[in-house]
Amino acid sequence: MFSRSALALTRKCSRSSSSGLITRSMVTLEENQTAKGAWQKSCYFEMDFTIQDTATVYEAVQKFAAYDVGCLVTTDTNGDISGVISERDYVSKIALLGRKSTETMVKEISTKSANLITATPKDTVDECMQKMLSKDIRHLPLLDDTSGKVMGMLSVKDLVKSLVQEKEDTIKVLSDFAMGKGGHYGSE
Repeated sequence: MFSRSALALTRKCSRSSSSGLITRSMVTLEENQTAKGAWQKSCYFEMDFTIQDTATVYEAVQKFAAYDVGCLVTTDTNGDISGVISERDYVSKIALLGRKSTETMVKEISTKSANLITATPKDTVDECMQKMLSKDIRHLPLLDDTSGKVMGMLSVKDLVKSLVQEKEDTIKVLSDFAMGKGGHYGSE
C-alpha cells in the first residue's frame, strides 16, 4: 500500500502543439506557488519599485544601481501604471543611440502599459514563467486582481528561486519516503 506522500506525487506529461516537445513536471497535491508568494520573497517586496514617467532616465539608472534591480514600474501623475523601464531600454534606446540620460524622460523610452505583459497575485509561478519566456522578457508587473493597481514586480530570478525551492522540497519528500522517514511528514 502506498503512503499518502507517494500518492501525492504524480507525473504530468504534456505535448506542446507548436514544437512537438514533451514536457514533464512533478506536481504535488499541495497548491502550486503563486506569483504573490514569489513576490513576497523578492527584493522588490520592500522597496519602491516605481518611478514617475516624467523623471529623467538618469534618475531611473540611479534607482537601478541603488536598489540593485533591472526594471522599474513607471507611473503617471495619478500614480497609475504607465509602463516599465528596464536596463535593456537604457542600453538600446539611450547608450547605443548616443542620447543623454539626463536630458531624456522615462516616458520617452519606457514600454507603455498598453503593450505590457502582467501577472496577477493568483497566477502560478509556472504561468508567470511562461509569460516571460513567450515574450522574451525578464520582469512582470504584478497587478491587483480587483483594482488593477500595481502592487509589485516579479523578476525571472524570483521565479527561478521559487521553482528551485519547489524542486528541493520535492526531492526532500521523495528522499524521506525512500529512507522510510515518513516522506510527506519530513524527517523530524
